[in-house]
Amino acid sequence: MAGKALTLLSLLGDYPHGEQLARLSRATGYPLTTTHRLLLSLIRHGYVEYDEVSRRYSLGLRVFELGQRVSRARGFAGVALPVMEKITRETSEQTLMSVLDGHEQVFIHSVLGSQRMQITGQPGARGPLHCTAMGKVLVAFQSDVERERLLTELSLPRLTPRTIVDRPEFRAEIDRVRAKGYGTTDEEHETGILATAVPIFRPNGDITAALALVAPAYRSSLDDLIRFVPVLQDAARELTALLPAH
Repeated sequence: MAGKALTLLSLLGDYPHGEQLARLSRATGYPLTTTHRLLLSLIRHGYVEYDEVSRRYSLGLRVFELGQRVSRARGFAGVALPVMEKITRETSEQTLMSVLDGHEQVFIHSVLGSQRMQITGQPGARGPLHCTAMGKVLVAFQSDVERERLLTELSLPRLTPRTIVDRPEFRAEIDRVRAKGYGTTDEEHETGILATAVPIFRPNGDITAALALVAPAYRSSLDDLIRFVPVLQDAARELTALLPAH
C-alpha cells in the first residue's frame, strides 16, 4: 500500500495544477475506490490537498517541506535565493521567506546575514502567523474571505509580553499592515527579535509568499528595518516575475 501511495504522489508531481480522481485512477491503473482511499490518507497527513471547486487533487506543502530539507542538505540554490542574497548583502541582516499553510507559515528560504547572531527560520520549519512580520503579511493580503476566516479562527497565544492576544487589536493590526503595505514585529514572537516583511504577489495579484528582514534588537531598531522596506518591495516585485505562477 505504501508503494501505491508513493506512485500516486509521484504522478501528482506531473500535474502542477492538480488532477481529478478519475484521471488519476486511470493513470495509475488503480480502482477508483483504491485511488480515493489513498488520496484521503495522503490528505490527512498533509501530502495532498483537495480543491472542492475544481475537484482536483494536488501535492501538499508537506511534500514541499520534505523537499526543502533534502534540497538544503544538498546545497539547493533556488530562483529566490539570488534575490534574497542581494538583500542581505545590502542590509547585512538575515532575509527570510515563508508561505501560508493553514493556520501557520512554512519557512521556505533563509539567507544568513554577516552578523554573528542569526535568527531561527530554517527551511521546512513552521511558525505562527499572529506575532511575526511575515505571518501578519500572509494574513493581511489574503482574499477578503480567507482573511476574515483567519482573523476569526487563528489562536493568539502569548509568546512574549508584547504578543498581541486581543482579537480586535489583532484585527486592527492586520488593517494597518494592509494600509501600509508591510508588516512588522517588535519582540512579539521572540524577545529581542525585530522584523519587517512585505508580500510577494503572483502576476494575477494573489499573494504567494512573504519576504522579511530580521535583526536582533540589540544592534538594530524597528525604524532601521523599516527604512529597508523599499529594498524588500523592489525584491518582491522582482520575485513576482521570477517565481512560478502556481
